[in-house]
Amino acid sequence: MADKSTVIDSNLLVAKALARAGIDRMFGVVGIPVTSLANRAVALGIRFIAFHNEQSAGYAASAYGYLTGLPGILLTVSGPGCVHGLAGLSNAAVNGWPMVMISGSCDQKDFGRGDFQELDQIAAVKPFVKFSVKAKDIKEIPNSVFSVIDHARSGRPGGCYLDIPSDVLHQTVTESEANKLLDDAESSRKIESVKSVSIDEIAKAISLIRKAERPLIVFGKGAAIARAEGELKELVEKTGIPFLPTPMGKGLLPDSHELAATAARSLAIGKCDVAIIVGARLNWLLHFGEPPKWSKDVKFILVDIDEGEIELRKPYLGLVGDAKRTLKVLNKEIKDDPFCLGRSHPWVEAITNKTKENVLRMEAQLAKDVVPFNFLTPMRIIRDAISALGSPAPILVSEGANTMDVGRSVLVQMEPRTRLDAGTWGTMGVGLGYCIAAAVASPDRLVVAVEGDSGFGFSAMEVETLVRYQLAVVVIVFNNGGVYGGDRRSAEDITGPFKDDPAPTSFVPGAAYHVLIEAFGGKGYLVGTPDELKSALTESFSARKPAVINVTIDPYAGAESGRMQHKN
Repeated sequence: MADKSTVIDSNLLVAKALARAGIDRMFGVVGIPVTSLANRAVALGIRFIAFHNEQSAGYAASAYGYLTGLPGILLTVSGPGCVHGLAGLSNAAVNGWPMVMISGSCDQKDFGRGDFQELDQIAAVKPFVKFSVKAKDIKEIPNSVFSVIDHARSGRPGGCYLDIPSDVLHQTVTESEANKLLDDAESSRKIESVKSVSIDEIAKAISLIRKAERPLIVFGKGAAIARAEGELKELVEKTGIPFLPTPMGKGLLPDSHELAATAARSLAIGKCDVAIIVGARLNWLLHFGEPPKWSKDVKFILVDIDEGEIELRKPYLGLVGDAKRTLKVLNKEIKDDPFCLGRSHPWVEAITNKTKENVLRMEAQLAKDVVPFNFLTPMRIIRDAISALGSPAPILVSEGANTMDVGRSVLVQMEPRTRLDAGTWGTMGVGLGYCIAAAVASPDRLVVAVEGDSGFGFSAMEVETLVRYQLAVVVIVFNNGGVYGGDRRSAEDITGPFKDDPAPTSFVPGAAYHVLIEAFGGKGYLVGTPDELKSALTESFSARKPAVINVTIDPYAGAESGRMQHKN
């Protein structure tokens, strides 16, 4: 039994508070003044995944929060470390994922005097967080830790920040004092209650759906983080309404479902008269809910946990509440008075026929083995290799312009929360961080990343992290020589004193990305034909060891997606 007079420092007190809050994983980069904090956390059973830079560690923490529902924890050093961590914190904020960044900071007495890595970190994080706090004394630590964790996961999840000055990290209390501080802080925790939707509002929604001639259900990653897949399935199959997932909503219901409208997206959103939007925002991904992509007469029923989001979008009907609980109530009320469109309903037939037509057209293109590779041939081979694995399905990580766009159409998601991509903010460079988070969150699943060479380059050094922790991650790099496809300049663009420089969009041709992981003991593959790719996928998927497959792509294949062309 420990001596009640044993003295412990703030590093151990932070670790104890995190452990009490249920935290069992941390991501970050250690150094002055937080190395001891990481070591204390590990000693208490919190696994620490050490990265090469805070940006990738932050992306990992944000994705871990999404995949598990428990705030992902990012630990950084002061000053520049905090600034680098803002990438992950801002990504969590925009995507609505629970995350907490904890940073050391300079001695309080030396702030303003040019101390080592001095920065007003509370001010720096302000645009990207729901809540931030600086623990100015060791006695404030338990309350501070519980507060950032609770704020991160309450309401619409998001990023929070805890600042711990280096002088505070060196402060001590007795173990009995520490336990009392933890007990008092834990007993005073207040979890924000989520507003429950009223039966009157549910009745209005059901009435509107019943009167609809061409209803559509749209759902996104807000429904995914709420674990609402069961309720969505019940709603879709009870009503017979076609559904459309946003990119990271794919898999909540299988892409193969007979009411999936993904392949008939333009028809579905262009012609529907009532759209039930669950856990998705009417932002750029859904064309802001405006004509010409949507009908000018469409009526939106918006289900969102954030009342502010509903006030911003001003839908025909807003249902404020958690997606899972709201749909549960909706399903219960529908059950008392059931209705179903049925397969012969004109709207369902129109969606089904358009889906079949577009799938047949896509499959005809995919059936061709094009060498040198375009984007479709290797994507089809990857799709078939993933499908052959069955359940549990791998977690798919996707980033890059052409690579992500083509993959969204070709790669199939059959299970919830098995797709991670650039998300709401369109963030490039998330790939390796997301892979590591996925492998840590779901060690029973293989993680497969399908990335463009530009996206891979943001965080390529983290392949060493994959090898160091022996994570079951296979990274497939579509190597077309640069951003969009290397040097595509016209003759008139190649002028001026630096005309002999590489194009701003080009990389070293034929870059040997597969050799990078071999430097650390991982497995690399260079492929350029269907048989070579099939062999590499079979071997790497079976081994479940860190690997990079470098896929040579024709630099003139591919183009920016329709949603992005006008911005480029």
